[in-house]
Amino acid sequence: MDDLEKAILFSFDESGAIDSMLKSQAVNFCQQIKETPSICRICIEKLSLCNIVQVQFWCLQTLSEVVRVKYTSMSSEERNLIRESVFSMVCCELVDGKSSMRVLESPAFIRNKLAQVLVTLIYFEYPLIWSSVFVDFLPQLNKGSMVIDMFCRVLNSLDDELISLDYPRTADELTVAARIKDAMRQQCVEQIVRAWYDIVSMYRSSDFEVCTGVLDCMRRYISWIDINLIANDAFIPLLFELILADGLPEQFRGAAVGCVLAVVSKRMDPQSKLNLLQTLQISRVFGLVSEDGESELVSKVAALLTGYAMEVLDCVKRLNAENANEASKKLLNEVLPSVFYVMQNCEVDTTFSIVQFLSGYVATMKSLSPLKEEQRLHAGQILEVILTQIRYDPMYRNNLDVLDKIGIEEEDRMVEYRKDLLVLLRSVGRVAPEVTQVFIRNSLANAVTFSADRNVEEVEAALTLLYALGESMSEEAMRTGAGHLSELVPMLLQTKLPCHSNRLVALVYLETVTRYMKFIQEHTQYIPVVLAAFLDERGIHHPNVHVSRRASYLFMRVVKLLKAKLVPFIENILQSLQDTIARFTSMNYASKELSGSEDGSHIFEAIGLLIGMEDVPPEKQSDYLSSLLTPLCQQVQTMLLDAKMLNPEESTAKFANIQQIIMAINALSKGFNERLVTSSRPAIGLMFKQTLDVLLQILVVFPKVEPLRCKVTSFIHRMVDTLGASVFPYLPKALEQLLAESEPKEMAGFLVLLNQLICKFNTLVHDILDEVFPAIAGRIFNIIPRDAFPSGPGTNTEEIREVQELQRTLYTFLHVIATHDLSSVFLSPKSRGYLDPIMQLLLYTSCNHKDYLVRKACVQIFIRLIKDWCARPFVEEKVPGFQSFMIEAFAMNCCLYSVLDKSFEFGDANTLVLFGEIVLAQKVMYEKFGNDFLVHFVTKGFPSAHCPPDLAEQYCQKLQGNDIKALKSFYQSLIEKLRVQQNGSLVFR
Repeated sequence: MDDLEKAILFSFDESGAIDSMLKSQAVNFCQQIKETPSICRICIEKLSLCNIVQVQFWCLQTLSEVVRVKYTSMSSEERNLIRESVFSMVCCELVDGKSSMRVLESPAFIRNKLAQVLVTLIYFEYPLIWSSVFVDFLPQLNKGSMVIDMFCRVLNSLDDELISLDYPRTADELTVAARIKDAMRQQCVEQIVRAWYDIVSMYRSSDFEVCTGVLDCMRRYISWIDINLIANDAFIPLLFELILADGLPEQFRGAAVGCVLAVVSKRMDPQSKLNLLQTLQISRVFGLVSEDGESELVSKVAALLTGYAMEVLDCVKRLNAENANEASKKLLNEVLPSVFYVMQNCEVDTTFSIVQFLSGYVATMKSLSPLKEEQRLHAGQILEVILTQIRYDPMYRNNLDVLDKIGIEEEDRMVEYRKDLLVLLRSVGRVAPEVTQVFIRNSLANAVTFSADRNVEEVEAALTLLYALGESMSEEAMRTGAGHLSELVPMLLQTKLPCHSNRLVALVYLETVTRYMKFIQEHTQYIPVVLAAFLDERGIHHPNVHVSRRASYLFMRVVKLLKAKLVPFIENILQSLQDTIARFTSMNYASKELSGSEDGSHIFEAIGLLIGMEDVPPEKQSDYLSSLLTPLCQQVQTMLLDAKMLNPEESTAKFANIQQIIMAINALSKGFNERLVTSSRPAIGLMFKQTLDVLLQILVVFPKVEPLRCKVTSFIHRMVDTLGASVFPYLPKALEQLLAESEPKEMAGFLVLLNQLICKFNTLVHDILDEVFPAIAGRIFNIIPRDAFPSGPGTNTEEIREVQELQRTLYTFLHVIATHDLSSVFLSPKSRGYLDPIMQLLLYTSCNHKDYLVRKACVQIFIRLIKDWCARPFVEEKVPGFQSFMIEAFAMNCCLYSVLDKSFEFGDANTLVLFGEIVLAQKVMYEKFGNDFLVHFVTKGFPSAHCPPDLAEQYCQKLQGNDIKALKSFYQSLIEKLRVQQNGSLVFR
C-alpha cells in the first residue's frame, strides 16, 4: 500500500482510530495529489490495480471533478486517455493491458460512481465529439450481466444527472439534455429498446436481477422516446406476461408494472391516449390488488390502476365526440371498483390525489340527471372511501382523549386533512342526496354495533359525515327534514352510543345536534331528548372538561335558537344545572380549572336567556333571578369584608373567585332587555341595581387590582345597556372610582365607557361629563406627547403602544363629544383651561397623523365646533380667538399646506375621504366667517404657494357656489397644479 492509498484510507476513517492531526495531514496530502498535472493517469492506474473500495471511490470522484471543472482546458491526449479508459472499464475490457474487473466487481456505489464519470464525459462530448458512445456500447452487452448492469447504470445516471425533470435544472443543463435526447432519438434509441427487449426475453428465467434493472431503466425513458417502440404487439404482451407470472420475484413483476404505468402516463392528445388505453386491456391486473395488501407488487399495481384511472378521467373530460366520450366512460366504469378498493385497502402512491380524482369524477356526474344505477353505486363507493379516509387511527385513541401533545398534533393534522374530503362529501351530497343520506344513516347504525375496540373511530367518523352534510343543506331543507333527514335526526338523538365517554365522540355528537337545531325548532317533540343530551353526562356533566366546556357554549346557542319553546322546561333545566352553577361560583372554586377560559359563564348566559324572556311569569322570573343573584352578591360581600385579613396567596384565589362571579352575573344579565327591566318588570331592574351597588364596592376595596377593575367596568357597560337611564344615580360613584387610576390602558377603557354613555344618552350625560372632563384632560395631557411619538429602535415598547392606543381613544372621545351636541363641555369654567391644548393637539393631528382616518375625525371635530360656536350674521364671539385660530392656523396649515405636501396621495381612498372633509371645512368656514376667511386664505395662503391670480379667482367662484362636488374636484386639480409650480420651494410648517 503506497502513501496515497494510506492517505485516502486515513481521510475516510470514521472510526476515530486515526489521530485527528494525522487525518488532517492525510486530507491535505490527497488534496495536493489532486492538483498534480498527472492526476487523471494516477487515478486510472489505481483503478486497474487496487481492490480497496475507498481508493476506488476517491479516484472515480476525483476523475468526475477533474472532467467537470477542467474539461475545456484539458489536452486532447488527456481527454482521449480518460474516454478510452473509462469506456474500457464499463465494458469490462483491458485498461493499459490490465483487467478492469476490479471496479465492476466492487459494490453498487462504486459502479454508480463509474457510470457518473462516463455521463460527465457524455455531457461534454455527445454527439459532437464522441458520437458513437451508445452505438459502441450496445455490442458489448453480449458479454453478459456485468456489462448489462453497467449499461443500465449509465442510462440511469444520465437520467438523474441531466434528463429527468424531477430535479431543478439550469438553462444550460436543459439545452444539453435536449441536444442529447435529440441525438439519441435519431441515432440509437431504437437499438437500445431492441436490446432491452432481447435482454428481458433472454434472461427472464435465469437472471431476475438483470431483468429488473433493465425494466427500471426503461421506465425512465418511456416518457420521451417514441411510444410505439414500447406500446406494440411485442413489448406490451411481454410486460403483462411478466406481471401475471406467479413464479417470478415481486420486484421483477413490479418493474414491469412500472413500465406499463409509464406508458399509461405518456403525454399525448386525448384521442391517441384513449386508443392506447383501450389496447392495454388493463382489466388483466385487477385481481392482483386483492392479494396481500402490504406487498410491493400490490403497491405497484395500485399505483398503475390509479394512474390509469386519472388518464381515463382526463379523456372523459377532454373528448367531446359522443362515441369517444362513451368509450372513455366505459373504461372508467371498468376500472373504478378496483380504484375504490385500492383507496380503502392499499398504500396509495403519493403522486395520486384521492380527493382530486374523486372530485373530478363527481363533476362528470353532475350532467347526469337522474343518475344511472352504476353511478349511484359509485357514489356509494366514494362515500365509503371518504369514511375510510377520515377515520382516526385507533393507536392515537388515548392521546386524543386526554389531549396530550401527540393528541393535539394528530387532531390538528386530521382537521387539515379532512377539509378537502368533506368538501368532496358535500359535492356527492348535492349530486346524489338520497344515496348520501342513506349511506350516512347506515354508517351510523353500523358504527354503533362495532366492538368496543373499534366503535370509537367508526362512530366519530360517521357523526362527522352527518355534521358535514348539514353544512351543505339549505335552511328550508333542514327545517322541513327533507329527504331522509326526518329519519336521520331522530336516529341521532335516540341512538345510545356506547363510546360517549370518549372526548372526540362526545364533541362531534353535540356539534352535530346543534347543527340540526333548525329541524328541532319545527319538530318540538324532540326538545326533551335534546335537553337531556346537553344536560346529562353526554354534555355539561361529561367527565372530560373539554367536552363540558364546549357543551356549555353549545347549550347557550341552543337556548338562543329555541327561546320561548323552552319555557315549559325551565324548572328542569335549572334543577339539572344547580351543581354546575354552584361549582362555578363556589368560594373554593379552583380558578385554574378553567385555565383562563371564560366559557363557564356560557351556562349563566344560557340561564339568563331562558329566565329573561317575557313569556316567563313575573313572580317566577323574580324568584329565578333572586335565587341566582342573591348568593352571588353575598359571596362578594363576604370576600370584601374579609379583604384586610387575606395573605397574598389567599388574595390571588379570592380575586379569581370574584372575577368568576362578575363574569357569571354579566353573562346572566345578557338575557334581560332594557324595556323589561325598566318598564314592564321594574322589580327585575331593582335587583340588577342592587347587584351593581355591591359590585361597585369592589372598586373601593380593591382600587388597584387591574383584572377586577376590568371586570367591573365590563359589568357597568352591560348595565348601561340593561338599565338605561336608571343607571345614572350609580355613575358618579363608579366614574369617580375608575378615574382614581390613570394608567394609559385603564384610562383608554374609561374613555370607551364614556363614549358608550354619550352615544346612548346624548345630552343627558352633560352634567356627568362636565364633572369628569377636567380630570380626564389633565391626566391625559400629562401622559401623551403634544406632537409626534418617538420613533426608531427601542420605541415600540408595550408602554408606548398603550399610550398610542390611549391617544387614538382620545380622538374618538373628542369626536363623540363634538358630534353629540356636547361641545359646550369644552367651554365650562373647569374645562376652559384645556381648550388651547385640545385645539393645538387636534390641529397637529389633522395635519400630520400617519393614519388618515384619525386626521379625518379631527377635521370633522373642527367642522362641528365651527357650527356650534360661530353664529352668522356675525355677533359677539362665543369663544374669543376661535375664529382667528381657524382662519390663521387651521385653514392655512390643514386646508392648504398639508394637502400640498407630496405625501398627501390622491390615489389612496382614505386620503380622498380626508380631502373631502377638508374641502367641506372650507365651505363651512366661508359660510360662518364670510370674507374674513376667504380674503385671508386667498391673499395670504395662495401667494405663499405661488398660486396664479386666475386660479385664485376660480377658487373664489367655486367656494361661493353651491356645488360641493365641483369645489372638491377643482380644489384637487388646483393643489396638483400648485405642487408642480412651487417645485419644492415652499417650506411647510
